[in-house]
Amino acid sequence: MVTVSYKRKSRAPKRVEPRRGCFRSCVTWLVYPLPTALFFMILMFAWSSSTTYISGRIVHVCVSSRKLSNLYCLSATTHPNGSFQLPFMNSSSQEFLEKRIPIVEEKLEKEKGLVSDVSSDNSVNRNLKGDSKEVYNVIQNHSVLNNGLEVTDGLKDDPNGVSKVVVETPTTFVDERAGNEVMSRLKNDNPQNDDLDEIKKAKKEVEEQLRVQRSWISNQNWNQNQNQCDGRGIYVYELPPKFNKDLVAQCHDMVPWVDMCKYFSNNAFGEPIPELGNRWFKTHQYSLEQIFHSRVLNHPCRVYDENRAKLFYVPYYGGLDILRWHFKNVSNEVKDTLAYELVNWLEMQKPWDKNLGKDHVFVLGKISWDFRRKDHTSWGTRFLELEEMQNPIKLMIERQPWELNDIGIPHPTHFHPHSDDDIRAWQRKIISSNRRSLISFAGAARPDAHDNIRSILIDQCTSATEEQCKFFDCKTMHCDEPQSLIGLFTESEFCLQPPGDSPTRKSVFDSLVSGCIPVVFDPFTAYYQYPWHLPEDHGKYSIFIDQEEVRNMKINVVERLMKVPLKERDDMRRNIVYDLMPKLVYGDQDSKFELFQDAFSITINNLFERVKSLNLE
Repeated sequence: MVTVSYKRKSRAPKRVEPRRGCFRSCVTWLVYPLPTALFFMILMFAWSSSTTYISGRIVHVCVSSRKLSNLYCLSATTHPNGSFQLPFMNSSSQEFLEKRIPIVEEKLEKEKGLVSDVSSDNSVNRNLKGDSKEVYNVIQNHSVLNNGLEVTDGLKDDPNGVSKVVVETPTTFVDERAGNEVMSRLKNDNPQNDDLDEIKKAKKEVEEQLRVQRSWISNQNWNQNQNQCDGRGIYVYELPPKFNKDLVAQCHDMVPWVDMCKYFSNNAFGEPIPELGNRWFKTHQYSLEQIFHSRVLNHPCRVYDENRAKLFYVPYYGGLDILRWHFKNVSNEVKDTLAYELVNWLEMQKPWDKNLGKDHVFVLGKISWDFRRKDHTSWGTRFLELEEMQNPIKLMIERQPWELNDIGIPHPTHFHPHSDDDIRAWQRKIISSNRRSLISFAGAARPDAHDNIRSILIDQCTSATEEQCKFFDCKTMHCDEPQSLIGLFTESEFCLQPPGDSPTRKSVFDSLVSGCIPVVFDPFTAYYQYPWHLPEDHGKYSIFIDQEEVRNMKINVVERLMKVPLKERDDMRRNIVYDLMPKLVYGDQDSKFELFQDAFSITINNLFERVKSLNLE
C-alpha cells in the first residue's frame, strides 16, 4: 500500500506541469505567426491563381504565376504506374486559361505504339481515307531486318490502309549520327536472302512514294504567267512570336562555340562574301526556315483573307526550337513544350479545322529524324510523331524516306541571286572554270563511326597526286569559310560526297552550284530525298559508287573516276550548270526571275499542285 500511494502522489504533478506548458507554448506558436502567415497568403493570392482541370482519367491542379506567366501543375491518373506529359507546360497562363485544355489522353494513347491503326477515327492517318491512290502497302509480313530495322505491317487486312516501315532509332542519336545510323540498317555485309527481299521491298516503297511526289511537279513556269495567282492564294499565319521571332532572338547562346546571330542577319543569308561576288553570303545550313518565311511574305500570290487561300503556310521555326535545347541539359518535356503549344493553337484556327491540316505546309530547317524522337532517347523532339502532324506537308533538308508527306528540298547554299542576270553571270564563270584537280574531298574522318567510309576515301585520295585528288581536311583547315570551299569545288571535276552525320550533305548542293560533279555513295544522300529538284535519272548529274564496295576495298575511287571519259564529264557539267543549278538556289527576298525558277519558286508551285490533287473544298 505504501508503494502504490507513493506512485500516485508522484504522478500527479508530472501530469499537471506538461499540460500547462503545452497550452502556453501552443497558444504562443499559433498566435504570434498569424500576421506573417496572413501576409504570405495575401501575397500568394495576388501573384497566382489555381485551377483544377479534368481530362478523361487525368486530373490536373494547376497554379498560374501572374508574374512569370507560367503554369505549374500537379496531375494524377487512375491508371496504375501511369505517366504522362503536360503539353501546355510553360505556356502563357492567360492564354491557357482562356482556351480549352488539350486532350492529353488522346496524345498519350497515340504515343504508346509506333504504328497506329488507321481504321480508328482517332488514328494517325484518320484523314487519309479515300486517298488510296497515294497509299502503298510496304511489307506483307512482319520481320526484323539486320541491326534492328523492324518492318511492320500494321494493316494487313486493310487494303486502303498505310503500312509503315518502322525504324527503331538507335542510341547513337545522342552521338549526332542519327540519320546515317538509321540508313546503315538497310545494308549488311552478309545479308540473308529473306533480308535482301525485305530490303528490296523497303527501297521499292521509297521509290514508289518518290514517283507519287514527282506527280505533283508543275510543268509550267509561273513566273511567265500573268494570271499566276488565279485560284492560287497562299495564306501566311501570324503566329505568336514565341514560335519564330523569339527563337531567333536566342541566337547568342543557341550553340556554345559560335554566335548564330551573325548567320541570321540579312534575312538569314548571313554576312556577305565579297570575294565571291555581291550575291554570295555566309549562309548557315539551318537557315532554311527564315529564308523561306521571308520569301513567302513577299510572294505575289499571298492573300490576307484566309477564305481566298488554297495553301496555308505555318512559319514555325522548329529547327531552331530543337537547336536552342540541343546543348542544354533539359528534359524531353521541355523540348516538346512549344510543339504541343503550336498544335493546340492551330486546332483553334478555322482553316486547320476545315481540312484537318491537309492544305497546310511546314518548313523545317533540320533533318526529319530530329523531329521524330523515340522514347528511349533524348535526341530532338516528337513534333513529327504527333497525330496532328500526319496530314500536312513537311518540307525539310532531309526527309524520312517512308513518309509520303515528308518532302526534301535543297539545303541553302551561299549563292542567292536577285535576277536572271545574276544566274547567267555565274553560269558563265563556272562553265569556263579551270578544273585543276580531277577529284576533291572536303571533310573529316569519322573514327568513331566504324561503318563510315570517309577514312578509306581520305587514304585513297591522299595516296594520289594533288592533280588527281585534293583533300581539304576540315579538322585542320577552315571549312567554315565558304570562299575556300567554293574555290575548291570550282577547280574540281568531281566532288566526293560520302554520308556524314546523316545521309544528306549540304556539300552536295555547294558542289552542284560550283559545277562540280558529285560522287554519291548512298542513294539516301540525294536520290531518295529531293524529287522536286533533282531529276529521276541521277546519271545526268552525278556518279554513283556503292559504299559497300568501298568499305570492302573492292574499288579505288580515284582509279574509277579517272576512267570517266572527258565527253561524259563535259555533258554532265553542262547539264548541271545550265539546267540544274538555277533550280537549287534560293533567290533573295525581292528576287525577280522570268527565265529561271529557283528552289523556292519550284517548291511553291509544286505545293499548289499537291493541294489541287487532293480535291479539297
